[in-house]
Amino acid sequence: MYTLWNHERLHAWGDTLEEAFEQCVMAMFGYMTDTETVEPVDTVEVEAEGHDMLSLLFHFLDEWLYKFSANEFFIPREVKVLYIDRMQFKIRSIGWGEEFSLPKHPQGTEVKAITYSAMQICEDEKPEVFVIIDI
Repeated sequence: MYTLWNHERLHAWGDTLEEAFEQCVMAMFGYMTDTETVEPVDTVEVEAEGHDMLSLLFHFLDEWLYKFSANEFFIPREVKVLYIDRMQFKIRSIGWGEEFSLPKHPQGTEVKAITYSAMQICEDEKPEVFVIIDI
């Protein structure tokens, strides 16, 4: 699950850290369009690396944002984290969705960048992440 908070803060959580990361990606894309309008007709894989868990989350979101901002204009309906390597700080994921199309997908707010500002990964009870995005 996720919430969009204060118009630029993402808060996502799940039963596992993988689910929290998945929901954070979906929260980011929730700013850009109504993801319920997206059909899972294409598949895209995203891998990222970091030097710690926060940089891994940053690069993970940044790679997904790149898939939308670059030539592909890919927007997912669903994202699944296949694994997180907490020792080497690597992540691999897959997303099902399609190319963004204005006639089909309502235009939301453009996400310009991911930031490290106030970024948090909490695993006390249920894993949750907090990320501020630049819109």
